Amino acid sequence: MGVYRIGELAAGSDALVHVPILGQALCAGFPSPADDFLEGALELPRWLAPNPPATFAWNISGDSMRGAGIFDRDLAVVDRSLKAGHGSVVVAAVDGEMSIKRLQIEGNVARLAFDNPDLPAFAVEEMTAGEVWGVVRFSIRWHIARAGLVR
Repeated sequence: MGVYRIGELAAGSDALVHVPILGQALCAGFPSPADDFLEGALELPRWLAPNPPATFAWNISGDSMRGAGIFDRDLAVVDRSLKAGHGSVVVAAVDGEMSIKRLQIEGNVARLAFDNPDLPAFAVEEMTAGEVWGVVRFSIRWHIARAGLVR
């Protein structure tokens, strides 16, 4: 992984891509049902979403990932083409329900964990079936009061 300046990243990459926003909200807590439909699209420069067909965004609901810097009402941009490794923040389907967690790999055992010490441990093996759908490439957070904003 190299070090880049903003100008280097943006140079020659003025093309915009559309990234779908899926479901109503991705649970950042215990898994909850997610709707399998398109809510809209996010327009991003290609350098932020280098593989558009494998990239999608989800609204975050809950605060279980605050240790990762992902908070309630943030927007997580997920790339399904990235390989998840130990420490990756991932979107996973656990028992058919979508959730965002930190992947922890110890030997041959994979676990999905909250990134909030106030919440109890959560491990994949406690559930019937789990599948990593993608790796969170970045998140978008509002830094202004949202009460007056129209969604």
